[in-house]
Amino acid sequence: MSDPAKLDKQTATAERAEIKKAAGHISQASGQIAQSADRATQLAADRTVYAAERTYAAWVRTGLAALASGIGAKALLTGVLPALGVKLAGSVLVCFSGLCFLAAVWRELFPPVPPPLPDMSRIPSAFFYVVNSALTVVAAAALVSIWIR
Repeated sequence: MSDPAKLDKQTATAERAEIKKAAGHISQASGQIAQSADRATQLAADRTVYAAERTYAAWVRTGLAALASGIGAKALLTGVLPALGVKLAGSVLVCFSGLCFLAAVWRELFPPVPPPLPDMSRIPSAFFYVVNSALTVVAAAALVSIWIR
């Protein structure tokens, strides 16, 4: 027959080997989880940049629609409303367009949270400033045009 002390040693050795193997699996799994979390954070940073660019585009789109509506109001309402009413309606819409253009740049200048470090490249901020400055000048010219003509 077998010696019971020998059996206990063999069992203990087998259990220790199994524990080491399980620890190795846990260590490997925790490494994979850490890599997965890092990747998820990076993807979230990319999504944040895309969301900021969509918000910028929405501000510009709204501003362009308001600018076109203000100019169109002057053209379409002349003869229908009194001259002062036409000028005021067009002016309100054109001023709103200018505010939209400024708001788009404002969000770029003063983001609500620090910008993340994404993998993808961002549109240069100078582009936003140049485009919105030009659009604001166009809105100001349209406003002057509404009141002069």
